[in-house]
Amino acid sequence: MDLQNLAAAAARQFQVDGDFSHVAPYGSGHINDTYAAVFHQTGALLRVIVQRINTRVFHNPAALMHNIQRVSAYLSAQLGGQADGARRVAALIPTRDGRVWHTDAEGNHWRAYRFIENAHTCDTVESIAQAFQSARAFGHFQKMLADLPAPRLHDTIPDFHHTPKRFAAFEQAVAADAVGRAASAQAEIAFALAHRSIAAVLLDAGLPERVTHNDTKFNNVLFDDATGEGLCVVDLDTVMPGLALYDFGDMVRTATCPAAEDELDLNKVSMQFPLFEALTRGYLSEAGEFLTKSELEHLAFAGKLITFEQGIRFLADYLAGDTYYKVHREGHNLDRCRTQFKLIESMEQQELRMNRLLDEFMHQHA
Repeated sequence: MDLQNLAAAAARQFQVDGDFSHVAPYGSGHINDTYAAVFHQTGALLRVIVQRINTRVFHNPAALMHNIQRVSAYLSAQLGGQADGARRVAALIPTRDGRVWHTDAEGNHWRAYRFIENAHTCDTVESIAQAFQSARAFGHFQKMLADLPAPRLHDTIPDFHHTPKRFAAFEQAVAADAVGRAASAQAEIAFALAHRSIAAVLLDAGLPERVTHNDTKFNNVLFDDATGEGLCVVDLDTVMPGLALYDFGDMVRTATCPAAEDELDLNKVSMQFPLFEALTRGYLSEAGEFLTKSELEHLAFAGKLITFEQGIRFLADYLAGDTYYKVHREGHNLDRCRTQFKLIESMEQQELRMNRLLDEFMHQHA
């Protein structure tokens, strides 16, 4: 049975009122296979998000779903009394037998989310206001989870943002040169090696562990169609213990450069300072009340670190033969790496200005 038919069969296993109609691919994610399932109700249509979990990436789907269930339930409880609260959390739909995921006859793991209507995602930033709203949404997400009761969440991908270990994996990929591609990436390999010293900066800073999203790409925020508000944070697969600055850093990586992540014209790749300022002010409008002084002092650096980490991940995957990220053309992961490294160069040219902005915030809130 092909994947779309498997998705259709899986959609029927969840507690959805109405008659199943069809599924269609949805979104632009790299990892999981996502579909919108349509059900007929009396006088209306109901959409549901159905996803196949990529168990090559997430080796323990039970732990992953346990995290998501805990986090979404905790957020729902906090948002229940708010206007439009049901649209502000990615809520799971249980299976017909009361579980939070379905395993089909081929061993695929499926889950379903309530579809949040009248909202949209964007792959790239379209305005300063939108950048502010996305960062505010992620800051609010962290703030709401700051008091998540014990026990500690599972590490769905151990050492996900452990940059020194990512760097070691990159070095192993260079040494192995499994598919003979190292010769075509000499400039990128040299750039990575020259930045080795930044890999451990955040881990060595003694920052507190928090509940973090760990994949704060711009397209993981839903914006309200009518108001433009950052309504809901989605894609909770990597919600686990981490550093708050990992989340802010990935926002800077994905939202301050209007060019696509795989842009071929590197002249289009640069960090736009007005977007960085909007992200900073939006994030700190929510997270500023709980971040420590040390976290604030490293905030500007976080974007550079996470961009570097993502760049060496793309480069290592290219050298290994594209075994992790989905690719759509020859050299796709190398193209992605090049945009990351060009973005780092732009950040380095603006570091002084970035730090002045953070100094201003800390002075105002001293």
